Amino acid sequence: MRILGVSVLLALLSFSGCTAPRQDEWVPIFNGENLDGWTIKICGYPAGENYRNTFIVEDGMMRVNYTEYETFDVEYGHIYYNQKLSHYRLRLEYQFHGTRVPGSKDFTELNSGVMFHSQSAESVSLDQQFPVSVEAQFLAAGEGEYRDRTTMNIATPGTSVVLEDGTLQREHMTWTDVKALPRGEWVQVEIEVRGSEAIIHRIDGKEVLRYKDPQIDDNFLLPEDYPLSAGTILKDGYIALQGESHPVDFRNIELMILPGNG
Repeated sequence: MRILGVSVLLALLSFSGCTAPRQDEWVPIFNGENLDGWTIKICGYPAGENYRNTFIVEDGMMRVNYTEYETFDVEYGHIYYNQKLSHYRLRLEYQFHGTRVPGSKDFTELNSGVMFHSQSAESVSLDQQFPVSVEAQFLAAGEGEYRDRTTMNIATPGTSVVLEDGTLQREHMTWTDVKALPRGEWVQVEIEVRGSEAIIHRIDGKEVLRYKDPQIDDNFLLPEDYPLSAGTILKDGYIALQGESHPVDFRNIELMILPGNG
């Protein structure tokens, strides 16, 4: 097998429209023009199929788009960055707008997130709704019961985490105390992931949550016959941005590789 030199590899990546993330430096991983370097997986459809143009690029933004949907069943979608990661910082901005698709579940109101330490798009089964992963949840404030919400919470499909006080948190949700902003307002968020040793959520650069030891858990949403057993510590995986039926935009998606990245 021929091994390319670093300079050649960087040149090829530059030619393809992608930028190679570098250690201790913020690098864009979404070019604002197309979805190169990302793979889509929508429940009910094979990896790589962009059902009803759910993920599009417009005005320099990556948009979760439901203009071609009349109703929503379980077409939960995720778009995966193609590089497997273990030690890194990811930051981006999100904003919600519009209304969710008729037929969708109430919990999807103004709801999205970023999955990390996730299985790959290709390993998600055809009808699997959510990848086994940890999620930093993005919410916006709405009306009525959706008014007093927090954001950058933890959700754990097929996983659990250990909180700062040493508690193994097997509940699906862990909440921050940071109030979500209304739709139409941009929010800058960040996750710092250091393998299994430490995970930090930040909003506008300020730490709002810290935990460790993400692990497989059969308590909630773990697919049957999943190849990793309960209790397996997750040290790396993929990141994926989520669409749950409510239109949401992402921009300024940047990655910083940290020492120790595999």
